[in-house]
Amino acid sequence: MTTALIADDEPHLVQYLKAQLAQAWPELQVIRTAANGVEAAEAIAELEPDLAFLDIQMPGLTGLEVAQGIEGSTRVVFVTAYDQYAIEAFEARAVDYLLKPLKTERLAACVARLRQAAPENDGALAETLRRILPAAGAGNPARLRFVRAAQGELMHQIPVGDVLFFHADDKYTVVQTATAEHLIRTPIFELAGQLDPELFWQVHRSTIINLDHLAGTRRDEQSRLFVRVRGHARELPVSRAYVHLFKAM
Repeated sequence: MTTALIADDEPHLVQYLKAQLAQAWPELQVIRTAANGVEAAEAIAELEPDLAFLDIQMPGLTGLEVAQGIEGSTRVVFVTAYDQYAIEAFEARAVDYLLKPLKTERLAACVARLRQAAPENDGALAETLRRILPAAGAGNPARLRFVRAAQGELMHQIPVGDVLFFHADDKYTVVQTATAEHLIRTPIFELAGQLDPELFWQVHRSTIINLDHLAGTRRDEQSRLFVRVRGHARELPVSRAYVHLFKAM
């Protein structure tokens, strides 16, 4: 039986898509729903569903970020109101998309494609995501020098050199310095395109670290890799997709 996950921060759209899928594909089993990108990423890593229907604009992590971080064989269908992303993904035939508001005929065509196409034909997904993510835009965009972030009711102008790491947390992104934790609404995937890639490495779908503050790495008994950052007690996990960055260290 084919399994699926649906992720959208609008509960009524989750239920609507679930009901429509039940009619279009009765054999499909929706094993989990998620209200944000972080929940979706964790559920996909845990359950490895055959399919993931992902909204693009979600709190914590966008659908694009979730898809970029998938390490198993889960195939992705974007559910989006932003056709500038979806159309390019569709034309590249790496993923399918459903444009909001959902149409019964379009969903039926999507189901037919998913049933007929072999999973190995989706191999261009990672390359397609790199092209459609703002981080991969043409030219050399201006690098971020300061982050305007909130701490309680106060706003702070933080030099990016002072940031130890960025971490997606539900509706916000945490900006961690040696002395405080601040919050911004800019998602991780947008930050990745604004930061200097020589200094800021993405080590997890939800984490970007500042190499100037890297203290070291550690592997546990299961060979999982963690990084230590100066000025912060907690170790940060490195997902398998980014382990190769540290092989020379």
